[in-house]
This record gives sequence, structure tokens and C-alpha cells, in this order.
Amino acid sequence: MADEAVADRPADAPPPRGGHRADAGAGPQDGRGPAGAADAPGAGGSEDAGGSGGSADDEAAERAKERERAADRFKDLTRDPLAQDEGEDEPTDLAAATRARRSGRKLFSSGRDLTSFDRSRIGHAHIGDLNISLDARRSGPLRGGPVPREELRRLRRTHIEPEGYVRLRRALEARRLLVLGGAPGTGRTCTALALLEEVTRDGEGAGNGERVRRLAPEESVGELAREVAGGEGDHRRGTGYLLKPAPGRPGELPPDGMDLDRLASALAGQGSYAVLVVSVGSAANPLLTGRYGALCEPAPTRELVDVRLRERLEEEHGDRDADGGGGGGPLAGLLERAARLRADPEVTEAVGLDDLRPAEAELFASLLAGHLLGTLGREELLAGCRELAAVQAYAWFAGVDRALAAPPPGDDRTPVRSGTAALFHPVAFRIALAVLGGASHSTVSAAAHLLTWELSVQSDPDSTPARPLFCDDPEADLALARARSATGAVDVAGVEVAGRLVFYRGGALPAAVLAELWDRHFPVRAPVVRWLRLLADDLRPQVWMRAAVAAGELSVRDFEHGYAELVRPLADASTPRRRMFAATALDQAAGHASHRKAVRKVVDDWSRFGTPSLRWTAAMALGYGRSADSMDDTLDALARIGVREDGKQAAVASLNVVRLLTHPESTAVLRRLAAWTAHRTEEYQDLALATIVRLALTDVDEVLDDEPGTPLGDRGDWPLLLALAATRPKLTGRLADLFWTALNTTRSRDVAFDALETLLRSAFRKDGRPWTRQGLAALLPALIAEEHDRRRLDWLLRRMMRDQDRPLPEEQARALWRLAVPAGQRRSDEEENHG
Repeated sequence: MADEAVADRPADAPPPRGGHRADAGAGPQDGRGPAGAADAPGAGGSEDAGGSGGSADDEAAERAKERERAADRFKDLTRDPLAQDEGEDEPTDLAAATRARRSGRKLFSSGRDLTSFDRSRIGHAHIGDLNISLDARRSGPLRGGPVPREELRRLRRTHIEPEGYVRLRRALEARRLLVLGGAPGTGRTCTALALLEEVTRDGEGAGNGERVRRLAPEESVGELAREVAGGEGDHRRGTGYLLKPAPGRPGELPPDGMDLDRLASALAGQGSYAVLVVSVGSAANPLLTGRYGALCEPAPTRELVDVRLRERLEEEHGDRDADGGGGGGPLAGLLERAARLRADPEVTEAVGLDDLRPAEAELFASLLAGHLLGTLGREELLAGCRELAAVQAYAWFAGVDRALAAPPPGDDRTPVRSGTAALFHPVAFRIALAVLGGASHSTVSAAAHLLTWELSVQSDPDSTPARPLFCDDPEADLALARARSATGAVDVAGVEVAGRLVFYRGGALPAAVLAELWDRHFPVRAPVVRWLRLLADDLRPQVWMRAAVAAGELSVRDFEHGYAELVRPLADASTPRRRMFAATALDQAAGHASHRKAVRKVVDDWSRFGTPSLRWTAAMALGYGRSADSMDDTLDALARIGVREDGKQAAVASLNVVRLLTHPESTAVLRRLAAWTAHRTEEYQDLALATIVRLALTDVDEVLDDEPGTPLGDRGDWPLLLALAATRPKLTGRLADLFWTALNTTRSRDVAFDALETLLRSAFRKDGRPWTRQGLAALLPALIAEEHDRRRLDWLLRRMMRDQDRPLPEEQARALWRLAVPAGQRRSDEEENHG
């Protein structure tokens, strides 16, 4: 940089570059010929040379004003098209939305196309004389009566004691009564029977036929207390009673402490015991926190499967040589093969559950045994494994509101409706977790309450549902939904902060829940659609973007309904967020081969014949790269959208061309941009120039779907232009030519130079550490290849050094100069001024 003072812009103008690649094109025209001297920063031109009087001056002034108006119009093309509903200067957090989409897609990436993810045709596994149902719908409630001795003997042999089992047994022995809480299906009933079998084994009832008795679900605590206190003869002394009450009508009160005390007193008088099995949740909390309450931990999965598998193989094979002594008999070989089969990644993916509950472990062991013994083929094995998550989803939703549909208890009485919120909340939490899994626990819980309201209103539109404010039980929510929480990062205003995230304990459950919900419970679609539309208006990307992904998955289940109720209305909405919701849902549906053709037809029609809002939505869908048959077709559609009506939607089209540059076919995109810059119409030129400038202003993590660990993914906070130059060296020449064209075209010059300044400042972080220097080292030498380019860089660096708000340190300016200008091209005066 020269020592003498300089003008605010260089007085000389560079000659036209024309591009140093064959396909760079002649450059855009501003109605005055190719980009050239008049396009340089500060070029005053010589329009009045050879002229006389004020006429030439007036013409020059008018041309200057026209250039200024063109530059102002061009600035509009590079603004954020997603900020319309937030204020034109407020940035839209595309990076947070992209991360949320990536996280949401993981919920449905278990390798199962939802059109084929349905219940297996296998109805049961037949192992020897054992016929095991794989469908929970076929089993009805157990009747009351004595538990058979054979069942108790088998339980004694195969039961896996959960953590804290000894503590539970001692509590039962001391108090005679135990209220055992746990989530359905976690083995709490088996544990209750095991406890009763153990404490009554040597008691007074050991010799009678009713040592352990199961009560009918309709029997209450009070009825059992009266029965025991009344005395049923010596044959009932020392008996163990299992109570598992059926879910009551909303508003129905559970037994209180006095009821339990009366039962415990009656049991003590008869030398008997009782275990009351309840589900965790707000209704059971008073019971579980009282003197008789205790939680039952689930039995460990691996031990459950091991025991059940050994039992199945022994029953069929009749060989008991594998007792842990390392025998080499046939059963030992089968167990070794079983261990390898369990670890098979395809089998693990098919199961899709982090841990198995007792009934599931038994079914899984039966499937493994059937395959090992030749009863089931591999495809049948995998299909049966996939059935596990589907059966769990069915059990969660089957007959949830049956109590509401029951007839009134009397001729002039009506069913109690005040407890619908408590009835629907566990269901709503499971649905919310399927849609928003990976978001913060508070976010999922709030969405669940919102859905609870919609379900309650749909169930009883004439009543305002009660909305409890202090009845949440986060631990119960997790237990009832087979969920887990973990510490992770949450996006807040573009910044990642620590938060408590919540997930299903199994990758197969989100898809199974949505499939069960949409395929078997048609009345619930209306409130869920209303709920998803509410989520589409949420300001948080982790909410609306995850909901959009789930909406796409639901549309795959029934595209006619999803398109009519979710996609089409939101695609023509007035707010960009709703339109992007629809575009994301369409792209998610296009990820399924079964629906790709339909989605592409819809997007193509919108790009040709749609309203402005539909064309905007089509552009966002095209930016994902799956809504057209090829990259050329995608670019053709984006060009149609971007140049129509004098380029009114060039901003959204250019944004989505930038998104396509992260794809492997980026060379085709750059080739098309070069062709657009040389197009005879200004609209195509503007689309190309806006894309080039936006490429320099867009960070990688705003547009990249890849996980960290890829070359681009590891540079998430880099400008995409520099990240591409650093990671794809073959593209550097094309990128430099295109950016040079934007710098040398009048209407794009100012914003392009601002973008170049942004790129230069990204070389160092605020603390002086290197940041994007690798990308600049690749791009700048190709961009600053001629003398006039070096003079402009010199001018820009000195302007940055004089910036009053953010002066560029001199040593950083020198480092940038050395990156841009190879040592052999530096003049002596430049060497002196740039170090």
C-alpha cells in the first residue's frame, strides 16, 4: 500500500477480464456492453470526453443515477428471503433450521420405507409345543383366580430380578402390602408374582391350592379388604394377592391411605400378602409416595433374552449341556450362533429398540430360536423383529378413550369428562416425542400439552377441558413413553447452549408411533393436523422444522390426505416459515422412492403455473435436490422461478441454487451460473450475480445437510465460497471467475465488494487465531490474477485498516496480501508497504 494519500476509490479502471476459463462467458451486461472499465469501483468514466456543454453532463448524470438505481434493485436480490415475516434486517437462522432438519430426519432413518413398514404377516412363532403370539391385540385381560403352580414354577426358574428386588421383598414382608409402580410392559407384574411366590412359599398357604391369587381387574382395594377381613376359611390363610386394577373413568379417584391401611390390617390378620400394581403417573403418585409405595425397575434386557433363549432352545433341543461349563454339545453351538445373530447389525436395526421389555424379550428369543432351528427364514426373522415396535405402538393407543365412550353408570347420569387432560396427556407426549424427539424436554412437554388440549376438545367439543397446571411428572412421562433424557446442545437465538434433551429409547419407535396413529386412528388426524399447523408457526427452528419432517412422513402414509390438509394450504401461506414447512414436508416425502414421482410432478407444476407463493415453496423444495429428475431439471425450474415477472423471486431462487452447491454435482451448478452471466437477458444475469454474491455471504451450516466429520461439515462456520475452494480444489478457478464477474459488474459491484470484505475479515477470529485462511489461500490467487485486481485489493485492505468501527490490524492486512499475491508477482514498492 502506497504511503501517499489515496482517493476513496481507485481512479483507474481495470480492463475486462472475460474469465480465464473457457466457460466463464463474456460477463453480464448493464445495457452498455460487457463488464469493463466503467464497472470498476470508483470509475468515473469519460462519457463527456469530446462532448460539449451541459448535455453530455446531463447524460452522464442520468447514466450514473440509472446505475445507482440498478445497484439498489440488485441489493434487494441478495437479502434474506426468509426474513419477510420478521423484518427485512433481522436474520433468519437457517443454520439452526438445517440442524433441526438433520436431527428430525434421524428419527425416521431406520431404513424402513413407511409404505412397507407395517405389521408382519407372521402372526406367531411356533417353537416346538410353544405357540407365541406376536400381536398384543389378540390377548385379552387375564381373569381372576389362582395362579397355576406350573406358572409359579416357571417364574421361579426364569424370572430375572430387577435392581432393588431384595428391598421390595423386605418391604412386602414388613408391611404385608406393597404398591408397586412402573410403566406397562416393564415386568412389574412378573416381579409382583415373583415377590408373592417367594414370601408365601413357606407360609401357612404353602400347601393349599391358592397360594397366589390374581384378582379380576374390576375388584377394588376395598372389596379385597372386606373379603380378607371377613375370613374365607383356612384355605385362604397365607395367600398372596395380586391386584392390577383396570384404568378407571376420568375423574375416578384411586384408593387413599385409609383404604390401604385397612387392607394391610386385614392381610396381617390372615397372615397374607398383597401387591397392588399401578402405572406411574400423576394419578398414582399419592400411592407411590406413601408408606406402601415403591418403584419397580425394569429387568435388564441382555439377561432377559439370554434366559428366554436358553429356555426355548432347551425345550426344543432337549440338550442341557450348556450350563456354563463350556461344554461342546449341540446346544452350546446353538447358543454361540445365537450370540452372533443377536449382534448382527441388520437384526439390531430391525428390532429398533434400545432395551426389550419382558414380553418383547420372550418374543425376540423365540424368533432367534426359530431361525436357528430352521422354523423361520431370515426375512421372517427380520419381519418379526420389526413387529416389536409396531406392537408397542399399538398397545399405547388401543382403547385410550374407551372409558369416555362407555355408557353412563346410571339412567340419569353422564360420564365424567373433567379428567380428559390427564387421560390424553401420556398419549400426547408420545406423539410429541415422535415428532420432536431430540428437542429439549420442556419443548416436547409444552407441545404435548398443546396436543392434549386439541385431543380433549376433539373428544368433547361442548366442554372446556381442564388443564392441570401442577400435575406434570417428567420422570413418569419418560417412563410411560419409553424415553430417555440426555444433556445436549439447544439452539437459542443462533447460539448453542446446554439443555436437557429427550429421545425415544429406540430408533424404530417414532416411525411406529406415526404409522399406528395415521393408519389405524382416523378421527385423531384432525386434531393432529391442527397441532402441526400450530407448530409450523413456532419461532424456534427445532420445533417447526422437526414438525415439517414429521408432516412429510405422515404424508407418505396417506399422500392424498397429507397434501390436502398440510402441504397445499401451507405452501400457499403468506409467511415464509409456513411455506418452508411445506417445502420440507414435500422433500421428506420425496425421500421415499414410492412418492418421489408424485412430489416431482407437484413441484414442477408449481414452478410453471403456481401462484407466487407456490413458486416460492417450489424453489425451497428444489433446493434440497430431490424434487426434480436431475440437476439440470432442478436448475431449469429454479431459473423459471427466478426470472419470471422481472425477477421478483430471484432472491429465493438464488438461495436455493447456493444450497445445490453443497451437492456432489456442484460443477454442473457452476457451469450453469457461468452460462447465465453470459445470457442475453438481464434477469438471468441478475440470478447468476445474486447467487454468486450470496455464495460468499452464506455459511456452510446454513445449507449443508451432512453431519460434522465431512470436509464441508467440519467447516460449518466458514463462508461456503471459501469452504468449497478449500475442499474442492478443482472448482477454485470457476469460483474465482464467477466472483470476479460480480466484482466487475456495475449493479452487483458494491454488494460484491462488501462480500469480499466479509471474506477477508473471516481469515482471523476475534482473538487473532486463523480461521478461513486455507480457503482464502486457495481463492485469492485465482481471483487477484492481474495488475488492476491487485490495485483494487490494495485499496480494499487500506479501507479496512481505516475503518473506524473495526480497523483491520496491519499485520493481518499484510498476511492477507501475501495470501493473495505470490512473492514473484509483488513489486518492490508493494513489498515495502505490505511487508
